Amino acid sequence: MPRSIQVSMQDVAKEAGVSPQTVSRVANGSDAVRPDTRQRVEAAMERLGYRPNYAARALKHGSFRNIGVVLFNMTTFGNSRILNGILNAAIADNYSITVQLIPTSGERTLSAAVDRMKQQPVDGVIVLLEQRIAGFAGYQPPKDLPVVLVTEGAADHCPTVDADQYGCSTAIVDYLMSKGHRTVYHIAGPASSRAAESRARGWREALEQLGAPVPDMYIGNWDADSGYQAGMALAHNPDCTAIYAANDQMAYGAIQGLKAAGKRVPEDVSVVGVDDSLVNVVPRLDLTTMRMKFNEIGTTAFSMIRRQCEGEKVPVGTKTVIPAEFVERGSVRDLNE
Repeated sequence: MPRSIQVSMQDVAKEAGVSPQTVSRVANGSDAVRPDTRQRVEAAMERLGYRPNYAARALKHGSFRNIGVVLFNMTTFGNSRILNGILNAAIADNYSITVQLIPTSGERTLSAAVDRMKQQPVDGVIVLLEQRIAGFAGYQPPKDLPVVLVTEGAADHCPTVDADQYGCSTAIVDYLMSKGHRTVYHIAGPASSRAAESRARGWREALEQLGAPVPDMYIGNWDADSGYQAGMALAHNPDCTAIYAANDQMAYGAIQGLKAAGKRVPEDVSVVGVDDSLVNVVPRLDLTTMRMKFNEIGTTAFSMIRRQCEGEKVPVGTKTVIPAEFVERGSVRDLNE
């Protein structure tokens, strides 16, 4: 059953010793409240767990029919496609979406991110955790607010969903090694990224499992320029015949860097990326990649939160994995031939 709304403006007014109209002004961000009164009202709201009830909508539907989405940024390819999947699923089920960014300063914990969204009229929250954030281990969502995490790895008290970041790396390494390469060089994403960390770990452990040398790793920042610099550097390494870049932008940059340094792709160096983000962006795209199904991750996350909001239990302590899809194009040479 949908949650009922327990705390009213009258309750807050009584707690703070003010009128309900003053509580309404504070809740709506009006400037017509003295700072000390505002502080007293906000403290009462916090103590009582008050949330603006948007009564008309709640009375009509028995819930807000609104899902909060919290994320670090909306500019990365993966986040934008996941958000698109959430929005499309919400529209189909007659839900609305409220989006908030995790601030770049102040308290950056998982609890703080969810608590900020809790002040909005939402029935549940989806958090896109592509970066590390404090308070993840052992995090427990509020009892009156379901939370779904889009992140690498399971959480003890929340349902989680994501692509198989680790598995996509092991598949790419196995593929390149099967083509006769002695080892695979890696251009990783930034150290702050949970996905980049898992992809790098998958690359390293796949090489170790095969008994292959593990070369030094290059750290990029997801953009093509960082891949270009790595490609330029690797072009001067005679042992480098295969590169796995942690996303397609860096892979494409690496190809351009290799070519600028006089190397041919794939004749001299094979290159594989991840995400398939350059389709319809780069003409005559010839990059072999592992396609991430970001839209499906978004629709799955929405389904998980909606089901919780409507009273279903969704398993916690386990991650729902959306498999990636290998897309073979022309950027890999088979050295066995």
